[in-house]
Amino acid sequence: MFIIGYWTFFPKDIVEIAGIPSAVASMLIYLLITHMGTLLSVRELKNQWRTILIAVASIAGAAVLLLTVGVVFFGREAMIVGVPPLVGGVVSSLIMSEEAEVAGLTSLSVFAIVIYVVQGFVGYPLTSIMLKREGRNYLKRYRNGEITVEKDKETHETTKKPKLKLFDKFPDKYNTNFFKLFRLIIVAYLAYLTSVLIDPIITIHPYVICLLFGVIATSLGFLETRVLEKANGFGFAMFALLLFIFDGLKDATPSMLMEILWLLIGTIVIGIIGMYIFSWVMGKVLKMNKEMAFAVTLTALYGFPQDYIITKEVVDSMNANEEEKSALLNHMLPPMLVGGFITVTVVSVVLAGIFVTYL
Repeated sequence: MFIIGYWTFFPKDIVEIAGIPSAVASMLIYLLITHMGTLLSVRELKNQWRTILIAVASIAGAAVLLLTVGVVFFGREAMIVGVPPLVGGVVSSLIMSEEAEVAGLTSLSVFAIVIYVVQGFVGYPLTSIMLKREGRNYLKRYRNGEITVEKDKETHETTKKPKLKLFDKFPDKYNTNFFKLFRLIIVAYLAYLTSVLIDPIITIHPYVICLLFGVIATSLGFLETRVLEKANGFGFAMFALLLFIFDGLKDATPSMLMEILWLLIGTIVIGIIGMYIFSWVMGKVLKMNKEMAFAVTLTALYGFPQDYIITKEVVDSMNANEEEKSALLNHMLPPMLVGGFITVTVVSVVLAGIFVTYL
């Protein structure tokens, strides 16, 4: 609906007119990513080492197939420009687009942005299908009593009242929504300052540091888990961020899409095949179901917040009671979040930094 709107009667700055300029969206991204860090404990990150290996392997699979088979069909420059945006997010897309423009490759500069915008349309339904299959398999084992450990863990976590270590004697009545938001803002801002301070030594994207600081702040007891939800700010933040994502469609004109249509389709198809093969092999080695392994892999096509939204909506759509849905979310959400951040936020930015040197 948004892309048709931009092609017809939407003003190009409709999102800004609606009161969500880029500055507001950027602020909310920092808060949301720090919030997502509160969902992942240090122990959980250690537990997700298989997810990390599968995510990295799938990116390697996409790169290998595109730089071999893809080069034969579409050329070396197109594949160098296309790989980082395909397996990454807006940052890697912007890096490749700008460098392609500098190199005089105007159509490939457009390609780097359009592939980022379009690839989600392939990734969303595929992810939903994989997660529904994984969900059905998990529920069957859950109901048969084969997953008693995770059931006990989930029951314990849902009944246990969370306690903030650093605010142990702080009266609950003063822990208002505003105070929760204030502490979240402090952590997000510290993450941003850290990224700026270390930049002369090593460049780490501030989103990565936000995620890390969210994990640390929760482990130390400075932030609650799901802090933005508990502060009643998650719904608005997600709404604004989705608008910001849709705003990226304004530059994808019909003529632009037609010019690079076959390149776009070919790159996505070849890349996804490479991702599937490598995720399947690595999943076999690490004993992860192929559906879950491929779903984790597909987060490279969209990242946050779509990985959260798709997982949540798939769980909500399952024919299960609240306890079972809670167990399902506990099973599928952590690897999806970790996979999304590893692919989109970390690996793809590193890839973009390497690939631009070959343009």
